[in-house]
Amino acid sequence: MSAALLPFLMVMPAHAETIRHEAADAPVKTAGATAHREKVFSTGVAKGRDLLDSAISASSLGGDVVPKLSARSLADVLRNVPGIRTEGSFGDGNSNYTIRGLPLTSGGSKFMQIQEDGLPVLEFGDLFNASSDTFIRYDQNIGSIEAVRGGSASTFASNSPGGVINLISKTGEEEGGAIEVSTGVDYGEKRLDFEYGGKMTDTLRYHFGGFYRSGEGVRNIGFNGVKGGQLKFNVTKTLPNGYIRLSGKYLDDRSPWYFTVPVKISGTPDKPTFENFNNFDVRQDTLLSRNIPTFTSLDRNNLPSVVSTSNGMHAKVKSIGLEAQFDIAGWTITERGRISGIGGSIGRAQISNVFAGNALPATLGAGAGTLTYASGPLRGQTITNPASLNGNGLIVQTLANRLDIKSLNYFANDLRATRSWNVGEGSLTLTGGVYHSSQDVDTDWYYETYNQDLLGDGRSSLIDFTNAAGVAQTQDGVTGYSLNGASGLYRRAYDVNYDITAPFASANYKIGKLAIGGSLRYDLGQVRGQLYGSDLGGGRVGLGSYDFNSDGKISVAEAKTAFLPTGSPAPVHYDYKYVSYSAGANYRVAEPLSVFARYSRGARAGADKILFSSTTGVSSVTGDLLSKGTGYDLVKQLEGGFKFRKADMTLNATAFLANTEDTNIQSGGGAQPERKYRSYGAEIEASVRKGPFSVFGSMTYTHAEILSDTANPVLAGMTPRRQPKFIFSATPQFETKYATVGANIIANTWSYSHDNNQTALHQPGYVIVGAFAQVPVTENLQVMVNVNNLFNKMAFYELNQTAIPANGIGWGRAFNGRTISASARLSF
Repeated sequence: MSAALLPFLMVMPAHAETIRHEAADAPVKTAGATAHREKVFSTGVAKGRDLLDSAISASSLGGDVVPKLSARSLADVLRNVPGIRTEGSFGDGNSNYTIRGLPLTSGGSKFMQIQEDGLPVLEFGDLFNASSDTFIRYDQNIGSIEAVRGGSASTFASNSPGGVINLISKTGEEEGGAIEVSTGVDYGEKRLDFEYGGKMTDTLRYHFGGFYRSGEGVRNIGFNGVKGGQLKFNVTKTLPNGYIRLSGKYLDDRSPWYFTVPVKISGTPDKPTFENFNNFDVRQDTLLSRNIPTFTSLDRNNLPSVVSTSNGMHAKVKSIGLEAQFDIAGWTITERGRISGIGGSIGRAQISNVFAGNALPATLGAGAGTLTYASGPLRGQTITNPASLNGNGLIVQTLANRLDIKSLNYFANDLRATRSWNVGEGSLTLTGGVYHSSQDVDTDWYYETYNQDLLGDGRSSLIDFTNAAGVAQTQDGVTGYSLNGASGLYRRAYDVNYDITAPFASANYKIGKLAIGGSLRYDLGQVRGQLYGSDLGGGRVGLGSYDFNSDGKISVAEAKTAFLPTGSPAPVHYDYKYVSYSAGANYRVAEPLSVFARYSRGARAGADKILFSSTTGVSSVTGDLLSKGTGYDLVKQLEGGFKFRKADMTLNATAFLANTEDTNIQSGGGAQPERKYRSYGAEIEASVRKGPFSVFGSMTYTHAEILSDTANPVLAGMTPRRQPKFIFSATPQFETKYATVGANIIANTWSYSHDNNQTALHQPGYVIVGAFAQVPVTENLQVMVNVNNLFNKMAFYELNQTAIPANGIGWGRAFNGRTISASARLSF
């Protein structure tokens, strides 16, 4: 297939190049709002241009389109962008993103960067349990979302060879604002949004806005898990030769992290069947419960810390930014910088095991014994018939995990200069600049393992077990103050800084209908700091004992306590460097049509996921890289296609081929394989408008393959886990002066649940339908109803099992069930 693609791509000439345009909230035409006029695109390129004059594959979504997507999170929004595979349902953050079949071995977005107004939210999008989307919210401050896939993203941003998603704020170009109140019709959440912008003088304008919300959230957790909001502002001063803009953001928002849930699995590996267990719905319920309000662990100083489970994902961000652009002596100088104070905490409840209450595993003492409630309204009562407990007879062994964020503070600055000259019969544009960033990773990991019954609606309780000899195997439901109670694995603290400097340059020559160009970037990174961990080896502390209840005795659970070796940290002290480049050509065949081709080589530096590895990461003795290539992973891409745009339709198509390296933690385990991947395919997006009817959508075909795996060579030739062949999205709508109605349809074909395709359970494909209706009550007042997962489809992003379980008990991450919201928006 790669050989067949090559001649097709090479006959399609390309170009690409930088920066977001100054008027970020000027009217934006999107894939859903068809337009024939020029749309300046500015993300991941050297100079903003009409997309038909750029050799890149890119898309944009306008602020008027997003409310129609029935989105409950940023992940729900981004799954409508061609080429992007999103694993959501986590809640408001920590979702998984990948692009064009690039590997998604672990969580977050390793090869795709999420930006806010042209600068990254975090330097690395896949930090352990703290990915970029945790610290950004989509609200009415956003004027548009721009997405670049591959291409120039390799050289016009660090650590984003797969692509860039840029959320662009309004800047007061248009006078006016709005207040919107919304509520969950069938779920518990109230929300207030507001925004306003305009001019203070002829040369000074502003925009500010934000939101506040409160409630239980889109799933049944039994307590108020959603609380907080955001404030943003910017002030822009227009000067005779440019502009200067000051911006700020304050985010303090708390929301639940929904994780894996138990499900009944039967059938055959290629045709599995899924059913809910009694009194628990995978679409609406979680392991979170009002009867499990806290868990206890040791902090960085090995002292007891009581953690509230209601904090969930608690994101705290204070940032200030400065952006300026000036024309000086024929050069356009653009400066953009931002400093962010980032903190908070992130907690989750993750399944370790699910078992029948009358068949306890050996880790709990097995054999005959007694189960009693350790929390909730029945606390202290004996469970006389475990086999019929809650109608399902199941007990879940849960890993309670908290990431305490002392600092993810982040500074980023991008300075560049661009100038054009007439050379011969064409125009030559040169750009040069330097990017610098500093990213802290100062975090603590807390763990506790406990037992709970399986009961939905936020009513689950902790369960104690006493063996036949009368010895308590748990303490207040806790089996161990560590991960699984078996070792000190993942009892960690990080105190590391990543410093990056990256000069870059590009050249583009346009003559007639043809534009050719290339760009270079040289990333130099310094990583300094120290690690604390009971799983570092070298005689460092692992499991020990701690008297948490101060009764003078050490219980079975207290004897399984993970400690940090506070007196013997491991150093982190290494440097890396790599070169990225990209070259392409674009040919404007006619006013509505252009064709392009591009080849790129980019890379992604390793972050915290290459630490704590004794074989493929960083030495716990010297702090240096164990092998030179571990510091970064290369991505090489070949792409080409066409773009067509007329007044009533657009059609863009791109074929791609990518070869990728990945050194990463394997999700679901501690292994850290070094792998090579290949993916190829095509992405198509289109929009059509005919009278009151319009539709926009996309389709992506991806063939992905593991080429090699150092830890498990048998996986060579396999398809990576959870990678479907086809991804679809479509949003049709019918608009009249009385109402606008429509739907948002998302679909995936089936995929393998795990990398070993020969034994892996098939993860069924799905079609998820959303619906919306907007009614203008008056000229300034609009009401809207939207529905996510209209048909309450049971579908899974992830399945933990590799085969049909003999006892029928499995678990995975399921789509949220049907949720209906209603809103009223007053514009002024």
